Amino acid sequence: MPTITKSNIAYDKRSLNNQTLLKLYYNMLKPRLIEEKMLILLRQGKISKWFSGIGQEAISVGVTMALKPSEFILPMHRNLGVFTSREIPLHRLFCQWQGKASGFTKGRDRSFHFGTQEFNIVGMISHLGPQLGVADGIALGNLLKKNGNLTAVFTGEGGTSEGDFHEALNVASVWSLPVIFCIENNGYGLSTPTNEQYNCKHLADRGKGYGIESFILDGNNVIETYTKVQKLAESIRKRPRPILIEFKTFRRRGHEEASGTKYVPKELMDEWEAKDPIENYRSFLFSKKILTQQMDEAYIEDIKSEIDAALESAYAEPNIIPSQTTELNDVYKSFDYKEYTPSKETTELRFIDAISESLKQSMRKHKDLVIMGQDIAEYGGVFKITEGFVEEFGKDRVRNTPICESAIVETAMGLSISGIKSVVEMQFADFVTSGFNPVVNYLAKSYYRWEQEADVVVRMPCGAGVAAGPFHSQTNEAWFTKTPGLKVVYPAFPYDAKGLLATAINDPNPVLFFEHKALYRSIRQDVPSDYFTIPFGKAAFLKEGEAVTIITYGAGVHWALETLDKNADISADLIDLRTLQPLDKEAIIKSVKKTGRAIILQEDSLFGGIASDLSALLMEECFEHLDAPVKRVASMETPIPFIGQLEDQYLAKGKFEDALLELLNY
Repeated sequence: MPTITKSNIAYDKRSLNNQTLLKLYYNMLKPRLIEEKMLILLRQGKISKWFSGIGQEAISVGVTMALKPSEFILPMHRNLGVFTSREIPLHRLFCQWQGKASGFTKGRDRSFHFGTQEFNIVGMISHLGPQLGVADGIALGNLLKKNGNLTAVFTGEGGTSEGDFHEALNVASVWSLPVIFCIENNGYGLSTPTNEQYNCKHLADRGKGYGIESFILDGNNVIETYTKVQKLAESIRKRPRPILIEFKTFRRRGHEEASGTKYVPKELMDEWEAKDPIENYRSFLFSKKILTQQMDEAYIEDIKSEIDAALESAYAEPNIIPSQTTELNDVYKSFDYKEYTPSKETTELRFIDAISESLKQSMRKHKDLVIMGQDIAEYGGVFKITEGFVEEFGKDRVRNTPICESAIVETAMGLSISGIKSVVEMQFADFVTSGFNPVVNYLAKSYYRWEQEADVVVRMPCGAGVAAGPFHSQTNEAWFTKTPGLKVVYPAFPYDAKGLLATAINDPNPVLFFEHKALYRSIRQDVPSDYFTIPFGKAAFLKEGEAVTIITYGAGVHWALETLDKNADISADLIDLRTLQPLDKEAIIKSVKKTGRAIILQEDSLFGGIASDLSALLMEECFEHLDAPVKRVASMETPIPFIGQLEDQYLAKGKFEDALLELLNY
C-alpha cells in the first residue's frame, strides 16, 4: 500500500504504549488484506458473494480490543475485524465462507451468519434488527450472574429504522442493561442515502429519547474508537447501563460486490478514500517513528502467508457430503427426557391452577429460570397465573416487560446464549405476531445454523369461546408447526398441562405452549401435587372403540367428549394429540388402520391447518385401510367474531356431531 506522507485524521495517542498502537494497526491490516484477497477470489468465481467492510476496520478493531475476551460481541457483515481480532483461525473462517465442515454452520449458512461460544461472538441474521434484542438478553444474563461483563452489538444506520432497534434500546434503558449499541453510520443502506433513512441530525440524538447516554465518534480513527470505548466499557462494568455510540464512517464498496457503487457521487467517494483508516493511521505511526517500513513489510508478509496457508487448507478440505439423517438430527438439540413420576397425592386443580403450579415448581427446580411478560409481576398477569410469584422469586426472575413482544423474544434468546432458561408469556397468543420474526427466524433456526440452543418457552393463551373478538381469540398453532426447529404443545386437561409444561421448560429447544383460555377456569381434574413430567410426542387415548378414530386437541377434545356422551352408541378411538410437534404419528396411523375411518377436529379455520396435514398423512399411510374419506371439521373461514351468536356459528364445535354421523353413515 502506498504511504500517505501526512495523515488526514488527527490522532492523539494519549498514554497508549507502542505495543498497543502497533497491535491496533496489525489488527486493522489483517481484515483489509483478507478482504483484498476475497475480492480477487470473487472475480475468479471461487466465492459466491462478499460484503465488504473496507474503510470501516477501525470500528470493528477498536471496539473488539476495548472489550474483554469474555464479553460477547454481536457483529454484522462489515465487521470482519471483530472475528480476526478475536483470533478466530483463518482456516475456520475460510471454511465457513466456502461451506466446508470446519466452518461454523456445516455449510448451512454463509458469510457472517454464525455465532461461536468459543470466541463469544454472535453473528447476525439477514433481518438485522433481532440481534439488538439478543444483545439485551446476553447483557441481562451478565447482570443476573453478576459477572461484571458487558455486551456490544452492531447495527447500521439502515437498521436503526427497524422497530427492533427502538424496542431493544427501550428495554435496555428500562432494565439498565450493560450493553453498548454501536451504529456504523456508513452513508448508505444498500443504495438508500441517510437523508432518506432518518430525519434527525445525528442518530446518536435518539439516545435522549430513551434516557441513554450517547456519543458520536470518528469511526475512521482507531485510537479515538479504542480509547473511548475502553473508557465507557470500564464505566459500564462498574455502573451497568446501556450506551449508544454513533460511528461516522463510509461504505466504500457496494452493499455486496454485485451491487456496485454507481449511486455514490465521485467527490464523496474521493473524500472518504482520503480518510482511509489504515493508510492514515499507518502514516501517523511512520511520522512518530513507531512503525518502520521494514516492520510494515514484515506484517504484510506474515498476514499474507497466513491467508495463503489457511486458504490452501480450506480448499483441501473435502466438500460436505449431504446426509438427510445428519440434517434432520440437527434441527433440534438432543433432549434426554427425564421422567419425573407423579406422586399419589393429588389435588383438584383447574387448568389455570395447573399451569401456575407447574411454573412455580419449575422456578424452584431451575434456580435461574426467568419469566418475562407484560403485567406478570405484582399484578400476576392478566389471567393471574403468576400471582404471588414476585414474593417468592423476586423481580429479577419475574420480570414485567414493556409492550414489545419482539424484543422480549429476542431477550429470551440472549438469555439462552448466556445459559439461562426463560419463559415468555404472550398476553394473548394473537400478540405473537408482534414477535413473529424472532420466533420463526431466530429461535427456530439457531440450533440448526450454529448449534446454539434456544432454551425458551413461549406461553400462548389462545382460543375462542370467551367473546374476545378477532384480536384475542385466535388459535394460531399452524403458523408454528410449519416451522422446523419449533416444538408445539397444546394440552386439554390440567394433568397434561402441568406435566407437559414442566417438560417444555426442561427441553433446551424452543417450545410454543398453547393454553386455551376457555379451559382455564372451566376444566377441573385431580392432579399430582408434586413435580412431574410427561414426554412429548405421546398422544393420549381418551376412549377406545372400533368404528371411527377421532383426532383432536385443545378445546376440541372436550367438544368431542360431549358429542360422544350424547351418542353413547358410537364406538370410537378418541385421540388427544397433546403435542403437535413432535406428533405421535404411530398412534394415529395404528388407530385408523384399526377403525377404517378418521375424523379430525380443530378449532382453527380449515385451510392450511393441522387437520389438512393429518388428512394427507392418513391418505398416504392408511389409504388401503380406509372405508370412507378422511373427514376434517374446522371453524369458518373468517376472522373470529365477538358477539356470542356469531362466535357460536363460527366455531367448529357446532358442526362436529353432524360431520361425525355423516362419516359413520358413509
